Amino acid sequence: MKCFKIAWRGSERDAKTAYTALSELIDPPADAVSIGQASKQVWRLDAYFEQPPENFSQFDTLIRQGTKLPPGKIEELPDVDWVATSLEGLGIIRCGRFVLYGIHDADKLDLGADDIAIRIDANLAFGTGHHPTTAGCLTLLSRFAGFAPKSVLDLGCGSGVLALAAAKLWGREVLASDIDPESITIAAENATLNDAGDKVTTICAPGFDHETIAAAAPFDFVFANILAGPLRELAPTMAQQISKNGRVMLAGLMAEQEDKVVEAYSDAGFRLINRLDHETWPVLLLVRQ
Repeated sequence: MKCFKIAWRGSERDAKTAYTALSELIDPPADAVSIGQASKQVWRLDAYFEQPPENFSQFDTLIRQGTKLPPGKIEELPDVDWVATSLEGLGIIRCGRFVLYGIHDADKLDLGADDIAIRIDANLAFGTGHHPTTAGCLTLLSRFAGFAPKSVLDLGCGSGVLALAAAKLWGREVLASDIDPESITIAAENATLNDAGDKVTTICAPGFDHETIAAAAPFDFVFANILAGPLRELAPTMAQQISKNGRVMLAGLMAEQEDKVVEAYSDAGFRLINRLDHETWPVLLLVRQ
């Protein structure tokens, strides 16, 4: 697969600011994004595209706005599936009771009696469990093993990890929706891989706009691992779609965006009842009053 990488290097703050811009402002989004420390004082931000942005200079300026990052460097990579290659190096991930693995690590699994294994192979859909937002949701979800909601929705499901986790944890049927058709295809494949095809129903829809979602509402539990902007916009509709005392788990927001997201949901009738702390990607659990 032909692939182009755009790389930026700079301070932690600037790299994270650019990451937010890359996540929220670019349409279509990058096929994969990686952020982390390149050295003790330098952070790296890499974005992968099948085709480079048409106006690279304008794109680069937009991404670096409000930062001191030097201009990004673009390079064409060899014909390798870089998404698969990068995921294969990440290994097995443990998030509370959940253990996520790829087929290449199946022989390395060492499961305890209460562990819940989820197989997620390398693909182009977001949400493999290696990103702090998905890992944080799984960790927080582990705390609610005794709370078995009757109706569950994974809104913006990506590869379907959270829907699978809920189906396996609670033994419930779960709706998984996403605006991206490719993500829905991959989520359905992952459900089959995990012998949960009868538990997870996948739907391609923007937000709550689908007859199957309308028929299943109100929901007792909703996952929304998206972005801060859409989360805030969805707050009033979320209140209409969740039953009284129902819960919503929010992720995808950055720490500096948390107050505005909580305010939007408070105004819509929700109360914050738990929070998974993370310096960059907190996860929030709220209840509709």
